[in-house]
Amino acid sequence: MDPKLIKSFHYSLLSTLLAFLLFASLFPSSTSQLSTDFYSLSCPSVELLVKSTVRSAVGSDPTLSGKLLRLLFHDCIVEGCDGSVLVQGNGTERSDPANKSLGGFEVVESAKRLLEVLCPGTVSCADILVMVARDAVEMAGGPSVLVPLGRRDGRVSSSSNVRPNMVDTSFSLGEMAQLFSSKGLSMDDLVILSAHCSAFSERFQQGPKGDLVPVDSSLEKDYAMELVRQCPAGASTTVTVNNDPVTDALFDNQYYRNLLAGKGLFRSDSVLAGDSRTKAKVEAFSESQDGFFASWAESFVRLANISVKTGSEGEIRVSCMSVNDPGE
Repeated sequence: MDPKLIKSFHYSLLSTLLAFLLFASLFPSSTSQLSTDFYSLSCPSVELLVKSTVRSAVGSDPTLSGKLLRLLFHDCIVEGCDGSVLVQGNGTERSDPANKSLGGFEVVESAKRLLEVLCPGTVSCADILVMVARDAVEMAGGPSVLVPLGRRDGRVSSSSNVRPNMVDTSFSLGEMAQLFSSKGLSMDDLVILSAHCSAFSERFQQGPKGDLVPVDSSLEKDYAMELVRQCPAGASTTVTVNNDPVTDALFDNQYYRNLLAGKGLFRSDSVLAGDSRTKAKVEAFSESQDGFFASWAESFVRLANISVKTGSEGEIRVSCMSVNDPGE
């Protein structure tokens, strides 16, 4: 685990949402044109069709729950929730190194292909991505969330927009708060998921015998030794570690209990339990899963409403992987 390796921004399920629930002014957007019954006439079965697609995919690969949620986060945090992260090609958001470990694209595209048969040119990829992420969380044990729909797809996807808008796992609480606030998200909206070994390498240093030694006192001792075991010196950058070492396959409030026990994987996790601005919320969520779920539902809707395109803005893509030809 070379401390000089570039951080990879690789998040997993119960930990992208969780740095997400702790920053409340709303970012200006056209959310007034979104509606929970937007497709009631044009594609009335859209939510059932999307949920069926997600259920089938997650049933075959449970890790998709975390991947789909993270995919939505990476879409919304850059150019707003417009499906721009789904576009393939050189120089797109999807091609940026910060997004190289994203997954779940095939679930969105599968739902899109089905909807293009039944409701052609009607449902946006941006809306599909919101729905699949929402459904994936529910299938992992999370709450059911009613989300307004009516987003349109962006025509621009540029890798140059990614890094200035992405959370780095070594961020201080102030840096995270500033980024989230710029997106209209509050201190109560901060959450992160899982990572590559290189993403938390600054919490260790190489000892005289070549072994890794924890240098961050906020890490619980036994947990630090377990991280060293999973990510020894020289570990490949493709090796990943679950942010939640207890219930990594479930969407629950265990993450907050881990933070209070000194088992936050990233430095950006640990600061949430140690800073007076967020500690009370961490403690409250650790004690009440119902409280966490209620707050999560509100924060998810706020995330999904960041800088949406509606009305005559953007387009409805034929394929989520590419913008439409000008003549379409």
